[in-house]
Parts: sequence; C-alpha cells; structure tokens
Amino acid sequence: MSSHNQLDKKSEAWSALFSEPMSDLVKRYTSSVFFDKRLWQADIAGSLAHAEMLAAQGIIAAQDHADIQRGLAQISGDIESGNFEWKLDLEDVHLNIEARLTQLVGDAGKRLHTGRSRNDQVATDVRLWLRGEMDLIQGLLTDLQLALVAIADKNVEVVMPGFTHLQVAQPVSFGHHMLAYVEMFARDAERMLDVRRRVNRLPLGSAALAGTSYPLDRERVAATLGMEGVCQNSLDAVSDRDFAIEFTAAASIAMVHISRLSEELVLWMSQSFGFIDIADRFCTGSSIMPQKKNPDVPELARGKTGRVVGHLMGLITLMKGQPLAYNKDNQEDKEPLFDTVDTLKDTLRIFAEMVGGITVKPEAMERAALRGYATATDLADYMVKKGLPFRDAHEVVAHAVKAAIAKGVDLSELPLDVLQGFNAKIEQDVYECLSLRGSLNARNILGGTAWAQVRAQIARHRARLAA
Repeated sequence: MSSHNQLDKKSEAWSALFSEPMSDLVKRYTSSVFFDKRLWQADIAGSLAHAEMLAAQGIIAAQDHADIQRGLAQISGDIESGNFEWKLDLEDVHLNIEARLTQLVGDAGKRLHTGRSRNDQVATDVRLWLRGEMDLIQGLLTDLQLALVAIADKNVEVVMPGFTHLQVAQPVSFGHHMLAYVEMFARDAERMLDVRRRVNRLPLGSAALAGTSYPLDRERVAATLGMEGVCQNSLDAVSDRDFAIEFTAAASIAMVHISRLSEELVLWMSQSFGFIDIADRFCTGSSIMPQKKNPDVPELARGKTGRVVGHLMGLITLMKGQPLAYNKDNQEDKEPLFDTVDTLKDTLRIFAEMVGGITVKPEAMERAALRGYATATDLADYMVKKGLPFRDAHEVVAHAVKAAIAKGVDLSELPLDVLQGFNAKIEQDVYECLSLRGSLNARNILGGTAWAQVRAQIARHRARLAA
C-alpha cells in the first residue's frame, strides 16, 4: 500500500476496530462527499472558530492554532481554484478536509477535532450554510416584490375582472391584483426571517451526543460565527433537523405562491383570455405546431412546486422514527435541503426578471370585465343605499342581469326605464356605479381596489422594501 493510501486509511477514525475493509458498494452507498462538498466554506469557518477557541482555552498550543489556520487557508484556496481532490474513500466533506489538513500540517491537523464529533460538526455546517443561503433568498424575495410593485405602478388604472371560482365577480385594478402577490411574498420574507433565528444557533461543542470533558467555550464560538446562541441540550443539538424542516416548509409556501402566480400567467396568456404576453425569452414553441408560444417558465415553476413540497414531506418522514441522538438517517437531509434551496433561488431569480417583461393588454381585460356583469354587486349596493334591504336588492339585480343577458348587453347599457321596471327607486345616477371605473373607485377603503388606495399601497411597499 502506498504511503498516500496509508494516510487515507489512517484518517478513518474507526478503522482500527474493524477486521475487514468496507466494500466498494457500501462506500458508494454511504458516501456523501459528492453532494455535501458544497458545505466546505461552512466547514472551514466552523473549524477556524473551533480552533481559535481551543487555543484561547489552552486546549491546543498557539503553534498548532497557527498551523491549522495556515493549512485551512491553503485548502480553501485549492477548493476555490478547483485543485482540491475530493475522495470517495473519505466519505464526506469533513473527513476530506481533515485528511488534507493533516497532510499539510501534521499532528496539528489531528488536534483540530478535539472536543467535537462529526455529529455536531455537520449540524453546525448545515446551519451556517443554510443561514447564508437564506440571506440570499431574502434578497431575491425583495427583487421579486420590487418587480411586482413596478408592474403594479404602471397599471394602476387598468381595469380587469376580479374572479371567484374563475367566474367574473367584480372589476379590480390590475395593479391591485399584482399587489396581492407582493403581500404573499412579503409574508414569505417574514417567515424566512423568523426561521433564520432558529437556524442561527450553535450545536458545536455537543460532540457525539453527550457534550465533552474538555473546557470548551461554546458561547465564544457562537459569537465568532455570528450565531445568536448555542443549542442547550447536547442530545437535541446533534439530532435536531427542525430548522431544515422549517426552512423547507417556508420554501414550500413561497413556491405555492409562485405556483398560484404561474397558474394565472398561463391562463392570462392563453388565447381564451389574452390579458398579457410574456417575453419570448421565457417561452418556447412547438415542434409540430408553428403558431404556438408556450409559457414554459411558469408551467415548469408549477411543476417544481410539487418537487419542493415533496422534499418537505421527505424531511418530515426522515425524522419521524428517529430515536435520540444522531442516526445515519440524517445524511438524507442534505440532498432535499440543497435541492430546495437551489430550486427556490433559481425560481425567484427568473420570476423577478420575467415579471419585468410582461406586456399587459388593457383592452382585453376590460372587455372580459364587461362580459361578466362585474358591476352587478354595485347595482345591489346602490339600491341598498336607496333603502332596499340587501337580500331584496340581490333578487332585483338578478332579474336585471337576466334581462341584460337576454338582450346581449351590459347592465350599463340597459335603458333607465327598463331598470326602473325592476325597482322605481333607480334613478339616472345609477349609471355612475354601473361603469367599471365607477365601481372600482367606489371601493376607496383601506385594502380596496380604488386607484387612490392602490397608489397608497404602492408607496407603502416601496418604502418598506427600501428600508
């Protein structure tokens, strides 16, 4: 056996106990290095903080600390430049880095693991990595909200049909409709911020499961890493994956919001609606039908939502049968978590750009609102203000709508004498409330769709997102 392979063999901390080597099949089955190597920056950051604390506590010598710093700096440079060799035999990111460190600095590299286990090490690495990814996601959520606010601002006075049950209900401002999604993504940002507090706690120092006999200063490591506190129970610290489940739940809700928006964009772009057009760079054609322009990005985002929700179910199921403390099952937390982060980031990034390239078609929206008798509720409200009980007004309006359908006209096109035939209290001023814009601007209440309210909400969101 070469000296290089001997060194790799010695790096297996459990190797002296076993009488036969691990089979190649088992190595491949249990290895995580080719997906968890993305944790390398977090692993090195955690190791540097741990080494600094060990030196400050007099557990390792100052020279060992200096050698560890030097070795980890070289490893960091090698990984960044693509010159680091990741080895399947070394199983994971932690052992790969530790083995290389020992090659570079000798016994100092072996002393780095004093007072810690891979159990608390990996829990720390995942938390550090996820914290950084969540900060990026917060920025992407802000970008998407700003894109939605911008398109809302350009289309405050565009009238579209508001729907319930996909039936035309009442006229709304297209800007108001877009701001509904801003509210959703604002809640997503709040959720991410709340989850971040629980992600940002330090397991390191819990060792394998019971803590350690070395006089570690865990609070010092937490402060060095910018964490908000330490995990208070060693058993829970090494085995807890609630933070990953919470993040994936928040990501699933964000993807559901993306999926709802996607569904509307797909509908609106169809010939049956014709409300919008999506820029060509976000669409594809058909291999057989030359007239087709398919909204592939929103359709694929709908599909990817199911993928992320599936990861949430997988993580919950992963944890449901685990006794305390750490179990190898937890190696399966990383791929769904990593894919959730990647999917959410990519989706938010592309949607912020796609929303900015939407072309709105106001005439089509207004025609659709007129087809659906969207001001029927306004006629009922008008009659209530004239003294009629709402339920009676509701019935009167139903007869008026039936008559308009029979004549093939909008309510606003029925002559006054015809309307008065349904109720004598109807007067000439009824036509103001029967117009789409009159109906829309009558809802001048906080949260309503009147233009003044929409503009006030746009200003509020711009101020909030700039803070």
